[in-house]
Amino acid sequence: MKRIKRRSFARQGHCFTKSPKQSASGMCPASMVGSATVIVPAIAVRSRRWMAALRDDSPEPTLEDVATLAGVSTATVSRFINSPAIVAPATAQRIGKAIAASGYIPNMLAGGLASRKSRLVAVLIPHLTDSIFNETIERMAEELVASGVNVMLGVTGMTPDRTEQTIISALGRRVDAIISTGPVTDAIAQLVRRSKVRFVQMWELPEAPVDIAIGFSHAAVGREIASYVHARGYCRPHLITANGTRAAQRTQGFISAWQDLGGTPPSEAPVDIPSRFGHARQAFGEIRVLDTMPDVVVCGSDLLAQGLIVEAQFAGLSVPDDLAVIGFGNSPLAGAMRPSITTIDIDGVRIARETIAAIRQDEEPRSTTPIRVDVGFTLIPRESA
Repeated sequence: MKRIKRRSFARQGHCFTKSPKQSASGMCPASMVGSATVIVPAIAVRSRRWMAALRDDSPEPTLEDVATLAGVSTATVSRFINSPAIVAPATAQRIGKAIAASGYIPNMLAGGLASRKSRLVAVLIPHLTDSIFNETIERMAEELVASGVNVMLGVTGMTPDRTEQTIISALGRRVDAIISTGPVTDAIAQLVRRSKVRFVQMWELPEAPVDIAIGFSHAAVGREIASYVHARGYCRPHLITANGTRAAQRTQGFISAWQDLGGTPPSEAPVDIPSRFGHARQAFGEIRVLDTMPDVVVCGSDLLAQGLIVEAQFAGLSVPDDLAVIGFGNSPLAGAMRPSITTIDIDGVRIARETIAAIRQDEEPRSTTPIRVDVGFTLIPRESA
């Protein structure tokens, strides 16, 4: 059987080229079927003929193939791929259907070489399970994708070496920006500075960021919780925090403010990163054997706080009457469970928006003055403390 050439369709049917007989809307002329008049969209006819001609050994579809199938110019298809919003909705719909029907995959590398932009952003996160960053990352990814930017997620773990290798991998893919949610070592900072790629440190506010820092002061969070605990009349705090730099900053902020308020040094118990619901059982067991039972427990996450409340209630304690509990992060469960959890709210939506605004900046070269954006935080009093 003679194979049909793929680009011959524009010359085989009256629906494939514009003619006086074809309507301006892109519809084929009316066809008579019995006594009924049927209007067949041109794109549907093109798609059927196109798919009928596809063979396993056919060459990959091209931009020109999509343009022919959609009845538009190649420039219009290119505009749709690079900036969908600037193409008329009806035309965009037609092109989208043509891409789906033909199986065309845009060459994003070629577009990146032309514009020097890959439209790819790397987001680095230490872990996915029980991550406090998930809501912010999800919102940010949605907005980036909606604007035509693809997101590459890198799970770095907690070791600097793995983080460095993930950054090298991202740079090798010529990403436009890197968003980091983990701590940055000196080696990582030097690597990023040499690359000249936009680098956003999210969820923290160091005094000297590598490029841009969008977050809040963890030490200030600790001081705010200490002031709240003191104002509520608690006098025997116990701190349960993860073994991490930021958690340590919150702990030091709490201890400093608590001692300034005249309190005695609080008891402490570290947990592994990432902190999990199950860690609360061990933490509560350690609380029960302390020489002095605390009257309030400050947890490094809402998940820990939830687990601790469950353990306390199982042991017959009333929260907050016998033991008050404070969380961190204002996760959805914090406000949904009973008792609802007193916690610290971080405006993840604002962090996402500020981060997107930062990576959209077209400053070349990168500014020599680091940028710090403080999104702040809010303590939300609820039933648990």
